[in-house]
Amino acid sequence: MTALSPEPTLDLVSPSCGGLTTIARLMKLGRCKKVLVVAGAGISTASGIPDFRTPGTGLYANLEKFNVPYPEAIFNIDYFSNDPQPFFSLAKALYPGSHRPNYIHYFIRMLHHKGLLLRVYTQNIDGLEKVCGIPDDKVVEAHGSFATASCHLCYTPFPAEDAKVVPVCSFCSATVKPDVVFFGEDLPQKYFLHTKDFPKADLLIIMGTLVHCIVGCGVL
Repeated sequence: MTALSPEPTLDLVSPSCGGLTTIARLMKLGRCKKVLVVAGAGISTASGIPDFRTPGTGLYANLEKFNVPYPEAIFNIDYFSNDPQPFFSLAKALYPGSHRPNYIHYFIRMLHHKGLLLRVYTQNIDGLEKVCGIPDDKVVEAHGSFATASCHLCYTPFPAEDAKVVPVCSFCSATVKPDVVFFGEDLPQKYFLHTKDFPKADLLIIMGTLVHCIVGCGVL
C-alpha cells in the first residue's frame, strides 16, 4: 500500500509533488484499483472554510469572541451541555449552502467516475464531498455532518433546519444539535460498518490532514 501525506494546502498540479506523479503512473498501469481517501480540513480551505489550527486564520485562533475557556471547548459535549450558544454562533459559518466544492473535491469525484474510489473518509463536517456529486455510499463522514440533527441526550432525531438556532428537545428538554461528532462522543455507526475498507485498499491518499491527526481521532 502506498501512502501519500501531503501538506494541508497541497497544490494537486504542482510539479514539485513527485508523489502524485508516481500515483498517476501506478493508476495508468492499473496497479491502483481500490483507492481509499482520508481527507481533513485542509481540502476545504480553498472553498473559503477555515481549518482549525492554522495560526491567525484557523477556527481555534478566532474563538476569543465566544468567551470559551479553551478553543476545543466549543466542540466538547460536556461544555455544550452547559452552554450551547458558542457552538451555534460558530456553526453559522459552517452550515451547508454557504460554500462550494473545489478542485480537490472534484479530484476525488474523478476517482469515483473512473471506478477507482473505494471510499472517502472525511473529517470534515461541511458536506462538500456529497455536494460535488460523490455518492453517499462512497462517503464516510467520520465526524458527522450538518445534514441531520438529534437531541444530544436522548438521541431523538429532528429536522436539520431545527438545529440552526438553539433548539430544545420536545421529549427531554435537552439541546438538539447537528449530528457532528464532539469530543467525548463516539464516531458515527457508518464508520464502523466500513472498517474493512482499509485492508482492501491498494492505495491510501491522505490529504488536508496529518497522519497523527487521523490516528489520534480514530479515523485510522
